[in-house]
Order: sequence, then structure tokens, then C-alpha cells
Amino acid sequence: MRYTTLPKTDIKVSKICLGTMTWGNQNTQDEGFAQMDMALDKGVNFFDVAELYPVPATADTYAETERIIGNWFEKTGNRDKVVLATKIAGPGDYTAHIRTTGFSKSALNEAVDASLKRLKTDYIDLYQLHWPERQTNTFGVRDYNHNPNDPWTDNFNEILHNLDEIMKSGKIRHVGISNEKAWGTMRYLEESKTNALPRMITIQNAYSLLNRVFEGDMAEISLREDIGLLAYSPMAFGVLSGKYIKGTAADNARLKLFPRFARYSGDKATEATKRYMRIAEDHNMTLAQMSLAFVTDRPFMTSNIIGATSLAQLEENIDSINFELSDEILKTIDAVHAELPNPAP
Repeated sequence: MRYTTLPKTDIKVSKICLGTMTWGNQNTQDEGFAQMDMALDKGVNFFDVAELYPVPATADTYAETERIIGNWFEKTGNRDKVVLATKIAGPGDYTAHIRTTGFSKSALNEAVDASLKRLKTDYIDLYQLHWPERQTNTFGVRDYNHNPNDPWTDNFNEILHNLDEIMKSGKIRHVGISNEKAWGTMRYLEESKTNALPRMITIQNAYSLLNRVFEGDMAEISLREDIGLLAYSPMAFGVLSGKYIKGTAADNARLKLFPRFARYSGDKATEATKRYMRIAEDHNMTLAQMSLAFVTDRPFMTSNIIGATSLAQLEENIDSINFELSDEILKTIDAVHAELPNPAP
């Protein structure tokens, strides 16, 4: 395994982060336990979860993934071996079963305390805001369309003050954002610098061969401001394994179970995937290995969040850390990207 540190800290994290959003839905608790055992054995010390998980989010399964992780900590005593990240859900119809108060002081305190109880720990290493409260283009929406009637009012300062109180209590160590845009990221950093408030040290956004939108404004912010990317969906919901094109997807594959998750399955995305598969095969790699190696070695990357529904998938994904793409491969990848840029934003 290779390691780095969370920006502005001395906390060492693996360049591969274990994603967990299938546990409690596609995966049982025992399967989640086995994945955590394997990941830790292979040097992965960074786990990412959210109160929202598992996905798809429902009232019946709410926060089951955190409970599974907490049960594993209790069983193994491995809490001190893991850098643990979780998230508070933002407002919206998708999360109406959780709460409707966004990132208010009461919501933050309620969410943190509930996560700590489920996770069976007294601290969270990295606490993240899962998506913005304001109306903006997230989750596959390509362009920003301004709504002058958005009821949201600027509360970046208030949120950071409330997080500061929680951090001073010892319940969380550091804070980050997720599914955020350039403007929101800079507003948080501005408030932090100007008012000596907690600093957002990471941003968790989608990033893969099929979605390199982060390389626009966000890449410059990441590198100049030292706010590291935690890339989610580096395999594009499994599309970049090639299993859907080859017809080898198992019956419990995400897109077979939940076909509405079609973000990475459009015609252009499928064509790009076929071209990337040819590049990988021409260089004696699987598409999964090439896809993950590409993400892991981006200069703005802190950690690559991988997920799996089987131990075989997990092993292949973790072992991608041993692959380094040559300049020739990178140039060929970029040639496809130039013809089919961001087919699944």
C-alpha cells in the first residue's frame, strides 16, 4: 500500500480508501466484516461512510452501514487502526426520512451524536457535509442554472462556527465537504482564513475516466489551496469494470438491481468505456486496474474511494495500487477524453 497524509494534518491515510455504501443492502453485515478484514490486512487504513448509507437510501435501511462498522469495531477492537470518515446528509426529498433542517446547529449536533453511537466510537477523524444546502448542479447535473428564488441564505460562517464547537468537544477531528462546487469551496476557505475557523481539508466528489469535471476549476483550487480530493465512483458504478459491456455482471450488480442509476450508462459513456477497455487490454491490464490506477495517481488526489460487492472485486481494486500508467498510456487515455470529454458528468 502507498500512503499520504490528510492535507494540513499529520494523519497518515492509504491512497486507497474503503467505500462502504453497499453494506446493509447489497452486502450483509458478515460480508462487510470480511471486506474490512481484507482491506485492513492489505494496508487500507481509511474507511468512508455516511449516515445516508446504504444506497439507495430508504427509511428502512437508514444508517445501517454505520451500524455494521460500529459492530465490527466492537468485535475486533480495530478502531485505533482506522482513519474514519463519515458525513451528514444535506436537505432534499432524497433524505426527507432523515431530517429537514440541513446543516443547522441542532442538525449537526444530532447527526454527530447519532453517528458516534452507531459507530461505537467517541470520535470521528473526518466529518463531511454530504452535499450543499443551496440549489446547485450536483449528482450528474452538467450545468449550473441559477434560481433567484432559492430560499437558501449564505451560512458558511455559521456552519463553520458550529463545527468549531463540535471539534472543540473532541467529537470530530477534521472537517471536509462533498459534492461541492468551486464557489462553495472557496467560500468555506475564505471564511476559515478570515475568521480563524476550522478549515475544510478534503472534498469528496465524483471522479473517473468517464467524469473528469473536477479537472476544471476544482483541480486548481485543490492544488493551490491544498484541499485534497477523495474520489468517489472511480469505477462509475462498476461500468469501468467492463462487466456490463461483456455481459458478465452478476445478478447482484448495482445496475442490475437499481437500473435507475444510469449516470454512467449513456451512449457516449458506453462508447468511451469500450475505447478505454481496448487501451487496458492492449497493455495487459484489466479495465478496472487501469481505471483505478489513473484516478489514484492524479496530482490532486488524496485517496481513491473504492467499493466492491465481493472479496474478489475488492482484492482486484486494492491491488490496483501496484499499477502505474506510462506516459504512453496516459496520452492514449487523453486522446479518448479529447474526443469524448466527460460523457457522464
